[in-house]
Amino acid sequence: MASVGSLLAASALPRHEAQSLLELAAGLDRVAQVTHPERILSAQQVALVQALFARRCSGEPLAYMLGEREFWGLAFKVNPAVLIPRPETELLVELALERLPLQQAARVLDLGTGSGAVAVAVAHERPGIDLTAVDVSADALAVARVNALRHGACIAFAQGDWFAALAGRSGMRFDLILGNPPYIAAADPHLAQGDLPHEPAQALAAGPDGLEAIRRIVAQAGSHLAPGGWLLLEHGFDQESACRALFEQAGFAEIRTWRDLAGLPRVTGGRLDAQIDAGQVER
Repeated sequence: MASVGSLLAASALPRHEAQSLLELAAGLDRVAQVTHPERILSAQQVALVQALFARRCSGEPLAYMLGEREFWGLAFKVNPAVLIPRPETELLVELALERLPLQQAARVLDLGTGSGAVAVAVAHERPGIDLTAVDVSADALAVARVNALRHGACIAFAQGDWFAALAGRSGMRFDLILGNPPYIAAADPHLAQGDLPHEPAQALAAGPDGLEAIRRIVAQAGSHLAPGGWLLLEHGFDQESACRALFEQAGFAEIRTWRDLAGLPRVTGGRLDAQIDAGQVER
């Protein structure tokens, strides 16, 4: 047996992580841990706490261990079938909301929805929109559906590879298409660091330069956007120039890149010129 305080003191983890795992194992929230550090845990509880500490020290993502991660002020279920939502992706939500006035009808498409974090956050703020979210992974869509239900978000889900998920919905045009596609180069050493080795590879890496998915999406988006509609895509901090060039080649107007809170280029977007026939934009 051991006390709450001694377990926390002996842990090599950051204190907030150790506290989260102790709460998971023993059911003691942080207030109880701080106010009663002398509390003695049973041998079974101690063994569970130590096992969780060891798993985290070995690199297992805390979010997967806890089963959820906060994004946009909402709690999202996560598991190894989906990427762990990250704060920098909230920029994508902010930019989407700027283009979706309150009380105005709009049709929105979220590509590669994963846990559904972006789609649910947008739907939570704009409940009146018609939102479709797609992913190639059935397991990811199962997680996204749970998150949509948890937060009362009305979202239509479809399985498929990017726009192929819309097969059978010919003629459907969107006022806004957004996504956080894979954008890491396949040989990037960062894939072996942090949480990334535990996350789904197909949601992280996209070919030798990391741009395969973005290249396909930008080239095909014009055929699915309404005239004047926007395309917004998250990308790597070193891909701004390449992404802007892709948008230019596809005939988009008002092309811009926005920086995240760390000051890094994070999202590039453009508007489909209302004077251009959308069917002619695809390359």
